[in-house]
Amino acid sequence: MSTKFRTGTLALAVGLALGTAPSFAAGFEESAKEKDVERIAVVGSRSAPRSVAESPVPIDIVGGDELGKNASSDMLDMLQAAVPSFNVRQQPISDAASFIRPVNLRGLSSDSTLILLNGKRRHRASVIAFQGGGVNDGAQGPDISVIPSVALKQVEVLRDGAAAQYGSDAIAGVMNFVLKDDSEGGSISVKYGSYYEGDGDSTIVDGNIGLPFTKDGFVNLSFQLKEADATSRSVQRPDAQALIDAGNTDVATPAMTWGNPEIEDDITLFANVGLDLGNDKEFYMFGNYSNRVGIGGYYYRNPQSRGGVFTDGNGDLLVGAMDGNASACPNIPITAGDVRTQQDYIDGVANNDNCWAFNELLPGGYTPQFTGDINDTSLVMGTRGEIKGGFLDEALYDISASVGRNKSTYTLANTVNPSLGALNADQAGLSFDVGAYTQLEKSFNFDLVKSVDMGLSEPINVATGLEWRQESFEITGGEQSSWQQGPLAQQGFSVGTHGFAGFSPESQGIDKRQSIAAYVDVEAYITEDLLLGSALRYEDFSSFGDTINYKLTAQYQVNDELSFRASHSTGFRAPTVGQANVVNTQTSLFNGDLVQSATFPPTHPVSAQKGGVELQPEESVSYALGMVYQSGDFFMTVDAYNIEVKDRVAQTDKLDITQADVDALQGKYPSPELLLGGKVTFFANDFDTTTRGVDVVANYGMELMGGDTKLSLAYNYNSTEVDDPGSFTTGFKVRRLEEGIPEHRATFTIAQNWEDVSMFVRANYFGEWFATHADEEDEFSSYGWSETAGSSYTIDAQVSYFLNDSWTLSAGANNIFDNKAQELQKNGGAYGVVSGVYYESGPFDYNGGYYYVKAAYKF
Repeated sequence: MSTKFRTGTLALAVGLALGTAPSFAAGFEESAKEKDVERIAVVGSRSAPRSVAESPVPIDIVGGDELGKNASSDMLDMLQAAVPSFNVRQQPISDAASFIRPVNLRGLSSDSTLILLNGKRRHRASVIAFQGGGVNDGAQGPDISVIPSVALKQVEVLRDGAAAQYGSDAIAGVMNFVLKDDSEGGSISVKYGSYYEGDGDSTIVDGNIGLPFTKDGFVNLSFQLKEADATSRSVQRPDAQALIDAGNTDVATPAMTWGNPEIEDDITLFANVGLDLGNDKEFYMFGNYSNRVGIGGYYYRNPQSRGGVFTDGNGDLLVGAMDGNASACPNIPITAGDVRTQQDYIDGVANNDNCWAFNELLPGGYTPQFTGDINDTSLVMGTRGEIKGGFLDEALYDISASVGRNKSTYTLANTVNPSLGALNADQAGLSFDVGAYTQLEKSFNFDLVKSVDMGLSEPINVATGLEWRQESFEITGGEQSSWQQGPLAQQGFSVGTHGFAGFSPESQGIDKRQSIAAYVDVEAYITEDLLLGSALRYEDFSSFGDTINYKLTAQYQVNDELSFRASHSTGFRAPTVGQANVVNTQTSLFNGDLVQSATFPPTHPVSAQKGGVELQPEESVSYALGMVYQSGDFFMTVDAYNIEVKDRVAQTDKLDITQADVDALQGKYPSPELLLGGKVTFFANDFDTTTRGVDVVANYGMELMGGDTKLSLAYNYNSTEVDDPGSFTTGFKVRRLEEGIPEHRATFTIAQNWEDVSMFVRANYFGEWFATHADEEDEFSSYGWSETAGSSYTIDAQVSYFLNDSWTLSAGANNIFDNKAQELQKNGGAYGVVSGVYYESGPFDYNGGYYYVKAAYKF
């Protein structure tokens, strides 16, 4: 048995059907002669269909070369251009979620899509999106951006619920990233690009090489090196400009930056190894090492108004007594444009050794800077082959084990722990090590596939398997100065580093969860034209118990050109260990002001006081109905779907801590009075949704202008309704869930190939959407935090010239006409408070047009 060649045959057939033939098309004639093509296993079926057209569920195949035709080197942006029901956005000022951005498939959260690598479950990231734009609030999905396109043969996107086949997270669908497996040849390329605005310069060097591993195997290695400068789409805040006008020369211009973070030392290594062991058996191994450093900013802290640091929140300067005798320090109302010019400040603070204010240390205010060091590693090893003799004669087996780890280490600079007062000056560069999150996952899988002759048109395919998984989430504490209650903690000064409070000893620790699962999957042609399939999965979790899910599929071939397909399934998404145990303190906007917002586990005493209980899994029911039509060079699929999800897990809105809460928490939580005036959030099973939509994919190939022309259209309609908003979900969040992503999205691509030149032009259409900013509720219309944005479009293009068989030169641009994103309303406070020009929640990059040039060498 040669699994490699059989997989190649099917993937090529799939690619030709979709008009995206993968890069290994060479050798198709030889591969097509393999006898048992039907037994190839690809995503969505344990008994692989002969082509996408014969699949009972919708599958997109995107070739690795197609992914590379994009200005961005980020896999997320590449997939958004290729799959219309896939959405991603920029995340400025969002902690580590600025670097590991959450995504959406069919309008559901990023952790509702299962990610596979070479058919094996990919570990999730350690980053939790605390400001997830409504749909992704609190989502914790895998880090897809770490996968470079140069390492990929293709990406398979299953747009259908598949929890009964693959387990938790597959409510929206499955994405399978297939690594290259060539044993010879390779490539290396250099790409440089920049935004039209003249910032965000990036340089990417990547390469791939295939090597023989003895005469019967391969080692395929890939790398990517990347550096990207930050962008700024900022305006000077009016309050900062007022300080400058009043004579404060210590205020920066702009006081804060709104834009993409800077990416440094981004290195990724991928390896894929295979070895034929003889006797129809093979060994495989693949994995990655990745590391990158991202640097971003936070909100500006005004030295005249920021409560808990500079002021008491009532218009008076916050003056602290370093010896603890607060009554000895004066009360100073802020009356001047620069409080340092007031005589009562000069007498009571500047010339008083005991009384201290942060204006002495940071006279122009400050903007904290966030640095995230993201490290990602994984390793999968296994063996597969064919059993000889006995009851399981000719059955195919696959035994594998995997481990994946993602660690995010955080550092804050240019910030303070306000409760330390003057002691902050002892921190070099006002820099603090605030701790780390680590996600670690281990798994063991055993799978069997066997064809059983039952006298039908074809043998019945029966698959079964077992899976064991362990998931852990670790919080590593920060240095003491980042979380301790300093001498000014009881005098109105905030506790913990501003922007991101360090993890305290109370927060640190490791939480684990284990699960075991068993499944059976049966698929059979009842007649030559009718394919039926069913799957049943049982899974038991050490935390919340067990669950059983099923899936039914069918496809009927009306004639050689037309077929209909349908599916029905139940599914589930287990709350992550991180969602159940994370602790975090950050600064959030509320009514235009910055407030401390703490996130606790749902069973923590503070959360329990506000109604928190132990998390349970989400449950889903999905229905889908579609048709496939192909005639000559024309191919088209139309698929309608309905996904009902109950008890969706999400981060609650920010809840007030009242005096009654403080009184009730006495003895249950240390110093609960320090929480008064702040906000608290936690994760909860809080609301139900129904998502309906339609996917349309069409391709047509022809000869035009002396070359090969391919026309591709992809359209997605997706609408989500919140059926039950629950106890913690406000009307504002409901609107974000229902309208935050455009209901209509489409791409139309014209690709032209000649002997020495190729080019493509891609038009992207985005329908209306609810434009919001910085997770701020629009309670007061004067702030202008949100509005309904109209439809928009962008145009991408690329042209490549083949110098010879080895060298290719390319140039192109995304958003070539520099269509502007939706601008913030300028009539209110939002434009200045956040210092940004555009809404962050837009469906395309707010940074504008981006051009690039690329040189590639193949050998």
